[in-house]
Amino acid sequence: MTYSSNTSPLEEPSGLKISHADPEIYSAIIHRLLFHFSRTRPGTQIVIVCIGTDRSTGDSLGPLVGTALSRFHSPLFHLYGTLEEPVHAVNLEETLALINQKYINPFIIGIDACLGHSTSVGCIQVVEGPLKPGAGVNKQLPPVGNIHLTGIVNVGGFMEYFVLQNTRLSLVMRLSDIIASSLYSALKQWHQHSSKPAAAREL
Repeated sequence: MTYSSNTSPLEEPSGLKISHADPEIYSAIIHRLLFHFSRTRPGTQIVIVCIGTDRSTGDSLGPLVGTALSRFHSPLFHLYGTLEEPVHAVNLEETLALINQKYINPFIIGIDACLGHSTSVGCIQVVEGPLKPGAGVNKQLPPVGNIHLTGIVNVGGFMEYFVLQNTRLSLVMRLSDIIASSLYSALKQWHQHSSKPAAAREL
Protein backbone atom coordinates (compact mmCIF):
# COMPACT_ATOMS: atom_id res chain seq x y z
CA MET A 1 0.00 0.00 0.00
CA THR A 2 1.53 3.26 -1.12
CA TYR A 3 0.43 6.85 -0.68
CA SER A 4 0.08 9.28 -3.53
CA SER A 5 1.66 12.57 -2.56
CA ASN A 6 1.47 13.83 -6.13
CA THR A 7 -1.73 15.69 -6.83
CA SER A 8 -0.85 16.06 -10.52
CA PRO A 9 1.54 13.31 -11.73
CA LEU A 10 0.73 14.34 -15.31
CA GLU A 11 3.06 17.28 -14.78
CA GLU A 12 5.90 14.76 -15.04
CA PRO A 13 6.71 13.74 -18.64
CA SER A 14 6.91 10.07 -17.70
CA GLY A 15 3.84 9.92 -15.47
CA LEU A 16 0.21 9.14 -16.20
CA LYS A 17 -2.79 9.54 -13.93
CA ILE A 18 -6.21 8.71 -15.33
CA SER A 19 -9.66 7.91 -13.94
CA HIS A 20 -10.98 4.38 -14.32
CA ALA A 21 -14.14 5.92 -15.81
CA ASP A 22 -12.24 7.58 -18.66
CA PRO A 23 -13.25 5.87 -21.94
CA GLU A 24 -9.65 6.17 -23.18
CA ILE A 25 -8.08 4.55 -20.14
CA TYR A 26 -6.97 1.30 -21.81
CA SER A 27 -5.28 3.01 -24.74
CA ALA A 28 -3.71 5.63 -22.46
CA ILE A 29 -2.15 3.05 -20.14
CA ILE A 30 -0.97 0.84 -23.01
CA HIS A 31 0.60 3.83 -24.77
CA ARG A 32 2.43 4.87 -21.59
CA LEU A 33 3.68 1.34 -20.94
CA LEU A 34 4.94 1.00 -24.52
CA PHE A 35 6.86 4.24 -24.01
CA HIS A 36 8.65 2.71 -21.02
CA PHE A 37 9.24 -0.63 -22.75
CA SER A 38 10.81 1.18 -25.70
CA ARG A 39 13.58 2.39 -23.40
CA THR A 40 14.66 -1.12 -22.37
CA ARG A 41 17.51 -3.08 -23.89
CA PRO A 42 16.57 -5.79 -26.42
CA GLY A 43 16.00 -9.11 -24.71
CA THR A 44 15.44 -7.60 -21.26
CA GLN A 45 13.36 -9.89 -19.06
CA ILE A 46 10.18 -8.39 -17.62
CA VAL A 47 9.40 -9.11 -13.97
CA ILE A 48 6.06 -8.05 -12.48
CA VAL A 49 5.81 -7.75 -8.70
CA CYS A 50 2.25 -7.39 -7.40
CA ILE A 51 2.27 -6.28 -3.78
CA GLY A 52 -0.53 -6.62 -1.25
CA THR A 53 -2.66 -9.05 0.70
CA ASP A 54 -6.11 -10.58 0.37
CA ARG A 55 -6.64 -10.01 4.10
CA SER A 56 -7.56 -6.39 3.42
CA THR A 57 -10.04 -5.32 0.74
CA GLY A 58 -8.20 -2.13 -0.13
CA ASP A 59 -4.79 -3.81 -0.19
CA SER A 60 -5.89 -6.71 -2.40
CA LEU A 61 -5.37 -4.82 -5.67
CA GLY A 62 -1.88 -6.20 -6.27
CA PRO A 63 -2.73 -9.88 -5.68
CA LEU A 64 -5.87 -9.52 -7.82
CA VAL A 65 -3.79 -8.14 -10.70
CA GLY A 66 -1.27 -10.94 -10.23
CA THR A 67 -3.95 -13.62 -10.26
CA ALA A 68 -5.51 -12.15 -13.41
CA LEU A 69 -2.11 -12.07 -15.14
CA SER A 70 -1.30 -15.63 -14.06
CA ARG A 71 -4.29 -16.92 -16.02
CA PHE A 72 -2.58 -15.93 -19.29
CA HIS A 73 0.24 -18.44 -18.64
CA SER A 74 2.40 -16.09 -20.67
CA PRO A 75 6.15 -16.44 -21.33
CA LEU A 76 6.34 -12.67 -21.85
CA PHE A 77 6.88 -11.94 -18.15
CA HIS A 78 7.81 -13.44 -14.80
CA LEU A 79 5.21 -12.91 -12.09
CA TYR A 80 5.40 -12.56 -8.32
CA GLY A 81 2.37 -11.89 -6.12
CA THR A 82 -1.04 -13.55 -6.49
CA LEU A 83 -3.96 -14.30 -4.18
CA GLU A 84 -2.53 -17.79 -3.62
CA GLU A 85 1.06 -16.60 -3.11
CA PRO A 86 0.99 -12.91 -2.15
CA VAL A 87 3.99 -10.64 -1.86
CA HIS A 88 3.62 -8.44 1.20
CA ALA A 89 5.52 -6.77 4.02
CA VAL A 90 6.71 -10.07 5.51
CA ASN A 91 8.27 -11.57 2.37
CA LEU A 92 8.98 -8.58 0.12
CA GLU A 93 12.71 -8.36 0.85
CA GLU A 94 13.10 -12.10 0.35
CA THR A 95 11.21 -11.92 -2.95
CA LEU A 96 13.34 -9.05 -4.25
CA ALA A 97 16.52 -10.91 -3.27
CA LEU A 98 15.29 -13.96 -5.19
CA ILE A 99 14.55 -11.85 -8.26
CA ASN A 100 18.00 -10.27 -8.17
CA GLN A 101 19.60 -13.71 -7.95
CA LYS A 102 17.49 -15.23 -10.71
CA TYR A 103 17.53 -12.48 -13.36
CA ILE A 104 20.28 -10.22 -14.71
CA ASN A 105 19.19 -6.58 -14.82
CA PRO A 106 15.48 -7.30 -15.37
CA PHE A 107 12.91 -4.59 -16.03
CA ILE A 108 10.74 -4.70 -12.91
CA ILE A 109 7.16 -3.44 -12.84
CA GLY A 110 5.78 -2.81 -9.36
CA ILE A 111 2.02 -2.91 -8.76
CA ASP A 112 0.29 -1.84 -5.58
CA ALA A 113 -2.83 -0.24 -4.16
CA CYS A 114 -2.57 3.41 -3.24
CA LEU A 115 -4.25 5.93 -0.95
CA GLY A 116 -4.65 9.51 -2.15
CA HIS A 117 -6.79 12.62 -2.22
CA SER A 118 -10.56 12.19 -2.44
CA THR A 119 -10.61 13.61 -5.97
CA SER A 120 -8.11 10.97 -7.10
CA VAL A 121 -9.91 7.87 -5.81
CA GLY A 122 -10.55 5.54 -8.73
CA CYS A 123 -7.52 6.73 -10.70
CA ILE A 124 -4.72 4.56 -12.04
CA GLN A 125 -1.16 5.87 -12.20
CA VAL A 126 1.76 4.73 -14.35
CA VAL A 127 4.95 6.33 -13.06
CA GLU A 128 8.64 6.02 -13.81
CA GLY A 129 10.77 4.87 -10.89
CA PRO A 130 10.09 2.53 -7.98
CA LEU A 131 7.02 2.49 -5.79
CA LYS A 132 7.42 2.68 -2.03
CA PRO A 133 5.22 -0.05 -0.57
CA GLY A 134 4.05 0.42 2.98
CA ALA A 135 4.24 4.21 2.82
CA GLY A 136 0.47 4.46 3.16
CA VAL A 137 0.54 2.68 6.51
CA ASN A 138 3.88 4.00 7.78
CA LYS A 139 5.97 0.91 7.06
CA GLN A 140 9.58 1.03 5.88
CA LEU A 141 9.93 -1.41 2.98
CA PRO A 142 12.38 -1.56 0.05
CA PRO A 143 11.42 0.29 -3.15
CA VAL A 144 10.16 -1.85 -6.04
CA GLY A 145 10.30 -1.40 -9.79
CA ASN A 146 11.85 0.46 -12.69
CA ILE A 147 8.30 1.71 -13.18
CA HIS A 148 5.16 1.18 -11.16
CA LEU A 149 1.40 1.11 -11.54
CA THR A 150 -0.91 2.01 -8.69
CA GLY A 151 -4.65 2.11 -8.29
CA ILE A 152 -5.91 4.76 -5.87
CA VAL A 153 -8.49 2.79 -3.92
CA ASN A 154 -9.41 5.19 -1.13
CA VAL A 155 -8.62 8.41 0.75
CA GLY A 156 -5.40 8.60 2.75
CA GLY A 157 -4.26 10.69 5.67
CA PHE A 158 -6.30 9.29 8.57
CA MET A 159 -6.79 5.79 10.06
CA GLU A 160 -5.29 4.08 7.01
CA TYR A 161 -5.84 0.51 8.25
CA PHE A 162 -9.52 1.22 8.88
CA VAL A 163 -9.83 2.88 5.48
CA LEU A 164 -8.27 -0.12 3.74
CA GLN A 165 -10.62 -2.53 5.47
CA ASN A 166 -13.61 -0.45 4.37
CA THR A 167 -12.74 0.00 0.72
CA ARG A 168 -15.30 -0.97 -1.91
CA LEU A 169 -14.36 -4.33 -3.43
CA SER A 170 -16.13 -3.39 -6.65
CA LEU A 171 -13.70 -0.50 -7.20
CA VAL A 172 -10.65 -2.64 -6.41
CA MET A 173 -11.86 -5.33 -8.83
CA ARG A 174 -12.46 -2.74 -11.57
CA LEU A 175 -9.00 -1.21 -11.15
CA SER A 176 -7.30 -4.61 -11.07
CA ASP A 177 -9.06 -5.69 -14.26
CA ILE A 178 -7.98 -2.53 -16.10
CA ILE A 179 -4.37 -2.82 -14.93
CA ALA A 180 -4.04 -6.53 -15.77
CA SER A 181 -5.70 -6.22 -19.20
CA SER A 182 -3.75 -3.10 -20.20
CA LEU A 183 -0.43 -4.49 -19.01
CA TYR A 184 -0.86 -7.78 -20.83
CA SER A 185 -1.96 -6.01 -24.04
CA ALA A 186 1.08 -3.71 -23.86
CA LEU A 187 3.43 -6.63 -23.33
CA LYS A 188 1.96 -8.48 -26.31
CA GLN A 189 2.24 -5.43 -28.53
CA TRP A 190 5.81 -4.77 -27.44
CA HIS A 191 6.80 -8.39 -28.03
CA GLN A 192 5.29 -8.33 -31.52
CA HIS A 193 7.10 -5.08 -32.30
CA SER A 194 10.48 -6.06 -30.85
CA SER A 195 10.46 -9.49 -32.52
CA LYS A 196 10.23 -7.93 -35.99
CA PRO A 197 13.44 -7.40 -37.97
CA ALA A 198 14.89 -3.91 -37.53
CA ALA A 199 14.18 -2.99 -41.18
CA ALA A 200 10.51 -3.92 -40.82
CA ARG A 201 10.17 -1.82 -37.63
CA GLU A 202 11.45 1.23 -39.46
CA LEU A 203 8.84 1.01 -42.24
